[in-house]
Amino acid sequence: QVQLVESGGGLVQAGGSLRLSCAASGLPFSIYAIGWFRQAPGKEREFVVGISWSGGNRYYADSVKGRFTISRDNAKNTVLLQMNSLKPEDTAVYYCAAGQTSVPGSVYSLQYQYNYWGQGTQVTVSS
Repeated sequence: QVQLVESGGGLVQAGGSLRLSCAASGLPFSIYAIGWFRQAPGKEREFVVGISWSGGNRYYADSVKGRFTISRDNAKNTVLLQMNSLKPEDTAVYYCAAGQTSVPGSVYSLQYQYNYWGQGTQVTVSS
């Protein structure tokens, strides 16, 4: 059974930092591209960042570029999302997702490209 479990969410003041973690099990993690998406209240889920299964390629949404950093450790089946300089508009439920690919450098930004999703972790940024 495939599981993606997010952790690390919480409440932080604007300008602060949080580090989210996505732990995967039940799948050959090293051949899955991983992405983070978020959904704010009343809004559609949106792409935040993606990383290739090799870890060599990353793609960030413009709204988080320069503030968020994604990394992965295939030996630990884990992806980290370091979020700095947080803003109130970053408030959302954050989801990690895994998308199978045979191309090491593939980075996915569309939801349909992902096969598995976690349950999400809440991030709240107060002003």
